Amino acid sequence: MHYSALTQRIAGEGASAWNIHFRAKAREARGDDVIILSVGDPDFDTPAPIVEAAVASLRGGATHYAEVQGKRALRERIADFHREHGGHAATTADNVAVLAGAQCGLYAAMQCLVDPGDEVIVPEPAYVTYEAAIQATGATPVWVPLPAAEDFQPRMTDLEAAITPRTRAMLINSPHNPTGQCLDDTRWQAIADLCRRYDLWLIVDAVYADLIFDGKHSSPDALTGMRQRTVVISSLSKSHAMTGWRLGWVIGPQDLMTHLVNLALCMLYGSPPFIQDAAIAALSEPPQALAGMRDEYRQRRDSVLEALADSELVTALSPAAGMFMMIDIRASGLSANAFANRLLDDHDVSVLAGDAFGASASGFVRLSLTVDAERLREACRRIERCARQCREESRLTARPLNGMTS
Repeated sequence: MHYSALTQRIAGEGASAWNIHFRAKAREARGDDVIILSVGDPDFDTPAPIVEAAVASLRGGATHYAEVQGKRALRERIADFHREHGGHAATTADNVAVLAGAQCGLYAAMQCLVDPGDEVIVPEPAYVTYEAAIQATGATPVWVPLPAAEDFQPRMTDLEAAITPRTRAMLINSPHNPTGQCLDDTRWQAIADLCRRYDLWLIVDAVYADLIFDGKHSSPDALTGMRQRTVVISSLSKSHAMTGWRLGWVIGPQDLMTHLVNLALCMLYGSPPFIQDAAIAALSEPPQALAGMRDEYRQRRDSVLEALADSELVTALSPAAGMFMMIDIRASGLSANAFANRLLDDHDVSVLAGDAFGASASGFVRLSLTVDAERLREACRRIERCARQCREESRLTARPLNGMTS
């Protein structure tokens, strides 16, 4: 039987990147003691007040259709949240569409912003689903390397050099997954200048904006001339430990909201109302647990930095935000993919190979801060042990026999 060309555009390396995680979960299900650091699913429970709001909503009969764009009360809370996090001061509920998570928001926004044959500039390493979300439209992602030697921060000359007559948008993720780095005001201004000069959309993935340890979050739609060309995508998944609730949003021009509603009418038909009521509770009176979760991620980050501080083989890049860390394993002598598989097979720790996020992350693995500090320290000991064994094996293999060379 025939399948559409879309099935090829949404497959590939991005989809296969999760195979090592699936292997780790299968071993865990068999009872193996595996430390799983290969996915960004918080190990915290959703705060009780949010859960109770959903339960009360269900018991109150909120099981019918809701507004397709999202309940106005929720969209008002999201607009407030956006303004408080540096967004444009004139953002209102009419600039918000509620969708089934940030991933759905990204997919829907791409469908409404670019056409087949267009190009979308994406700094890499980049989150693994970006490729499929762009290619599903028939557009082409144009990858711009982020230099590891410069802490994976973008160079404006590289971004500008990637712009062609077919470029329609830039997709920027800050705080960044997988590196945890944040753009400062100077870089945001420079990116905004490029978007205005070349008449581009700026699509911003800001799902980690509420998990910043060092510095502050800025939203480029607040910059001069950017409100009508900026689309900001976010959710409650990471900041509120609500990954399974599938509640996210898109913020942008009102015309875009009209198009997103039309797309939702034939795809989602709105988010469940009881989940929206839980989100209203989450944004109206943020639980005290949120600050505790952010502090815990910071402490976990610091525990990894301390555990690997004296290592001669493994180096951790300190993230400014989020729940991930990039670990440099180049001194092990293995590729990131080979190292990740060896680490799981022989040392019972799962991480993702940096190559899955882009060529610029070759030689790095991504570690998730989704277990407690002591478990992370044990994982670091195993990572160090794996790197040491790999390098020793490499030296033995390279050593000539009986002092002779070929």
